[in-house]
Amino acid sequence: MKISKEKPYILYVAELIYLKVVQIKKENPGITNIDAVDRFIGSEFYKEISSGKFHDDWFEELKKNNFVDKKTKKKIPEETIRLLNIQKDMMVKQLIQFSGLYYAKSHYPLEISQRAFDHLWRTCESYELWCKETKQENLIKLYMID
Repeated sequence: MKISKEKPYILYVAELIYLKVVQIKKENPGITNIDAVDRFIGSEFYKEISSGKFHDDWFEELKKNNFVDKKTKKKIPEETIRLLNIQKDMMVKQLIQFSGLYYAKSHYPLEISQRAFDHLWRTCESYELWCKETKQENLIKLYMID
């Protein structure tokens, strides 16, 4: 059975997050994946995702194109759009921002920031799992699932 290498829409934001974390590691040789994800938190892209702006802009672009994917020229199913809206809501809830609340005096992450970190980590793992399942191991750069 041939496995499709076409990336599901639900992984689109996961891939973008993953690539941003990879870029942070490239720009800061020697840091761990944990540090790279930490540094991603608070970035402009993080703010876009956590506010819902990323998905809002994406949905607006899709709407302009009558929900037809520019790459595949296929209409995106309503169920997929519904799942992407759920993803947006989940991202906003999990990545909620309260400025100045990342670390307590003890330098341990607060529960809210730990929840954001965990969600980002799982998002990156999901992307790697998809890469592995579709036999595209060359896309794996962080090796979070090993």
